[in-house]
Amino acid sequence: MDRIDFFRDLSIIIVSAKLCGLIAQKLKVPQVVGEIIAGLLIGPCCFGIVGNSDYLSLIAEIGVVMLMFGAGLETNLKELLKTGPKAFIIACVGVFTPLAGGTLLYSSFYGFSSVGSESFYRAVFIGTIMTATSVGITVQTLKELGHLKESIGTLIMSAAIIDDVIGIIVLTFVIGFKNPDSQPLDVVIHTVLFVVLSFVVGVIMYYVFKFIDKRHPHQRRIPILGLALCMFMAFAAEEFFGIADITGAYVAGLILCSLNDSDYIARKIDINSYMLFGPVFFASIGLKTTLSGFDREMLLFSLGFVAVALLTKVIGCGLTAKIMRYNLNDSLKVGVGMMTRGEVALIVAQKGLSVDMLDKKYFASVILLIIVSSISTPIILKLLYSKSEKAAAAVTDK
Repeated sequence: MDRIDFFRDLSIIIVSAKLCGLIAQKLKVPQVVGEIIAGLLIGPCCFGIVGNSDYLSLIAEIGVVMLMFGAGLETNLKELLKTGPKAFIIACVGVFTPLAGGTLLYSSFYGFSSVGSESFYRAVFIGTIMTATSVGITVQTLKELGHLKESIGTLIMSAAIIDDVIGIIVLTFVIGFKNPDSQPLDVVIHTVLFVVLSFVVGVIMYYVFKFIDKRHPHQRRIPILGLALCMFMAFAAEEFFGIADITGAYVAGLILCSLNDSDYIARKIDINSYMLFGPVFFASIGLKTTLSGFDREMLLFSLGFVAVALLTKVIGCGLTAKIMRYNLNDSLKVGVGMMTRGEVALIVAQKGLSVDMLDKKYFASVILLIIVSSISTPIILKLLYSKSEKAAAAVTDK
């Protein structure tokens, strides 16, 4: 592809992604679903108007880094700490059960392999894709239902945020262990060193940005410098520690999330993501998806992938909430609220493709999971909350 073709394809992606995103929004479905479908329609899976290229892959990579930076900026550390051990335990179980379930699913289809083999790491990576809950979709669903600020809503939101953090850590470890030149101890050491560096840099940068923010509030230099910090942390994470660049971007967001102008930074960053980098990233998932090799076995695997991903979250998180003495209905709300998958699952899958731990044919399974979970979660949550309201009304009448 030459430079001129790239501009043509970029214009097609932007228009089609936004058009499909708006249609999805009208149908009460997250826009990300529409943008992925746009990539499927214009890509080799359907009409073949646009093909994937190095130029588009680079923009998509910037897009995913900015998305994770935005996720870090929108994290509420105080709320995260306030929910305490309950959200943390639910998140841990909510990561372990899909990780184990996905590994067993892949092994059941393609054979059980010895620990440390290439096939074993591919199986674990399928489980890794299933681990992360979509914070954005979950929060939007609870907000639309009017229950975001209630105790269960806060618990779900906090657990989902912690879930994403743990999922990213799992991704980092899996990629590190897969590298034949690396040793488990090296991965642990590199991860610890990165955490130490992040803390030191984070403290310094926080006070630097706090000083700038106080002197120049709501100035465009603040989000510009924030974006520079994001790119540096993404670079440093992968170049010096062998950790996924998205982890560095997320940490950069966490460093700045407590600033007075964190919302201002997030809004400015979101403009770039919304207009260009985000649509290209989500559409590129569709562009990479192919139906070649999608036979009967692959169809069965995809159906199993969706079922295992949804059930392991509901059972793992819901059962944990029940053990913590929440009633059955509230426990189901927690389990169902944690089963949505979205941008983080795509990010993990994209990373797996780039490090040769995932075949592109599995993107169809991931996209199917995102679509099913994004549509089913709001419906089931609405039914559960309606049941609670009816039960409360019945008690009041008595």
